[in-house]
Amino acid sequence: MRGEDKQFGQDRQFIAFQGEPGAYSEEACRTFAPDFEPLSCPTFEAALGAVQEKRAARAMLPVENSLAGRVADIHHLLPATELQIVEEHFLSIRHQLLIRPEANLKGIKTVRSHAMALGQCRRITEELGLVPEMAGDTAGAAKSLSQGNALDEAVFASARAAEIYGLKIARENVEDAGHNTTRFLMMARDPADISSDDGQVMTSFVFQVRNIPAALYKAMGGFATNGVNMTKLESYMREGSFNATMFYADIEGHPEDRAVQLALEELSFFSSSLNIVGVYLAARERGVR
Repeated sequence: MRGEDKQFGQDRQFIAFQGEPGAYSEEACRTFAPDFEPLSCPTFEAALGAVQEKRAARAMLPVENSLAGRVADIHHLLPATELQIVEEHFLSIRHQLLIRPEANLKGIKTVRSHAMALGQCRRITEELGLVPEMAGDTAGAAKSLSQGNALDEAVFASARAAEIYGLKIARENVEDAGHNTTRFLMMARDPADISSDDGQVMTSFVFQVRNIPAALYKAMGGFATNGVNMTKLESYMREGSFNATMFYADIEGHPEDRAVQLALEELSFFSSSLNIVGVYLAARERGVR
């Protein structure tokens, strides 16, 4: 741990996450950043703000899931915070169907959880004929259930949430597929000290193409001609404008690599803005080509 991360004279630093204790983001913190103390935050903005305001040294953000797709509201937050992606991690997600200890599964009518979790557990929801209801986060839904007296409600949450909030696991591992995995990004105020010789490197950036015909097509051409593999390209609206589409991209390679340099130069020529938001080692789950 670098010296500038030692704050307030504490030996153990904080890593912020969105959700209540028992959330999968907290599990990611405990699994991939055991030297940090998880710090619960109500929103993604609050988790990022904790790092900006130096109340936490890191933040752990879920960005996409292998079953349910992109986690909303993340990509457009990254350039605004001026934080940097310093690590990526992939966490296997195992959802449990939780009910109150005195409840019976046959009497359950509704199930509450985060929208992503509901999307990952459609099969069990349909099998049991449950009505899905959205909640702010999985652990928050578990906490609310434990504080009430509803015997006809269930939640999708982690086994740790069941333990924390005293709930009963009515069905184990109810996700639709065994490969259910969420990608997390670890954020920090300073970029990671990574060179192209350290291993397989990922570079993430956001950009906005110029308002000219075929700008995106032309902007992407440099990656193809220079043999740079782009693993992700997603669009999102900026400030509600249909004329200001932004793009988020992940590529393999370091900005100092000659091929990446050339590709980014061509991208810049056809873009009105380009902001690198992270240069970091690829998680081992990606494998090495």
